[in-house]
Amino acid sequence: MFVRSNARHSQIAYVTTDLEKALAIWRDDFDVPSFHVFNNDMPGLESSHQYELKIALANVGGVEIELIEPLNGTAPMHAEPLPNNGDFAMCFHHVAMRIGGSLEDYEAHIGSLDTDRHPIVWTGGFADMMRFAYTDERSTLGHYIEHVWFDEGFYGQLAAAIPVYGAR
Repeated sequence: MFVRSNARHSQIAYVTTDLEKALAIWRDDFDVPSFHVFNNDMPGLESSHQYELKIALANVGGVEIELIEPLNGTAPMHAEPLPNNGDFAMCFHHVAMRIGGSLEDYEAHIGSLDTDRHPIVWTGGFADMMRFAYTDERSTLGHYIEHVWFDEGFYGQLAAAIPVYGAR
């Protein structure tokens, strides 16, 4: 699944109990001064699960850093590694593989996965502009893998909002 001509590692994601504290750590300890912050409440977003997330993105050295705060008890896949006692935490959660090409290329990529070995646990998308699927690789790698595809125009709009630091 990693060695595919149209797939490349594009992102490292962390989940947190407090996005503002996580942003401060990235700013103060890792020299990433700002992130593009938004909620996943976009009209038309389709998902196999109703998840409410607050998300922050920055491009650091050509790799997106994603910080995710699950909201309102609706995102168990994201909240599972976090303490539920009110303590602050930030934990590694997944890497993302961005699938290049057309929507058909993404569908072929997903169709080629051996779902017995790489079970798909969450899927979604936005019109014909974005699709995603998470495979559960915790038993072998210790984390999830997100397989994501963007229409180039849609991704260009998103990428324009994401702060960039270092080589791209």
